[in-house]
Amino acid sequence: MTKKNKSKNILFIVLLILILILLVIVYNNSQKEKVIVTNFDECVAAGNPVMESYPQQCSHKDQTFAQDIGNELEKSDFVQLDNPRPNQVVTSPLQVTGEIRGYWFFEGDFPIYLQDSQGNQIAQGIGIAQGPWMTVDFVEFKAELVFDKPQDNTGFLILEKDNPSDFSEQDDSMKIPVKF
Repeated sequence: MTKKNKSKNILFIVLLILILILLVIVYNNSQKEKVIVTNFDECVAAGNPVMESYPQQCSHKDQTFAQDIGNELEKSDFVQLDNPRPNQVVTSPLQVTGEIRGYWFFEGDFPIYLQDSQGNQIAQGIGIAQGPWMTVDFVEFKAELVFDKPQDNTGFLILEKDNPSDFSEQDDSMKIPVKF
């Protein structure tokens, strides 16, 4: 092989390598553009950073998604849930603990429900006051829910204000997402 042919072969190989590198870069960029992000979990799964806030937030391109924590912040003046926390993985038996305003109790208890993501009830329990409940102050409570793991991976824990009057204007509840 002559020197001229060797130079042509080397040049050809270098050009071929550069074209392959360019194709890989274009392919990878086109794959990144195809990632569709419509919620917090998808944003995290796409490898985007999570901001240290409550609720946690994740940014993708020009959109910011907040983690779903149910209505915990809206109900913080009435319910302070220690366990489980929003989006926590729960197993049976589930110990539910926290503090709740005395007027959420009736005769020292209130109903608690566990639902799958479709709204099907998979467990029901009673939150029981751990001290005097005839107060407007926070009162510690405990409950235990026993359940079979549902088909779904997600669901909801609902703490419901006991309303023996059945007047709908006195209904209230806290609903947080959980994982199974």
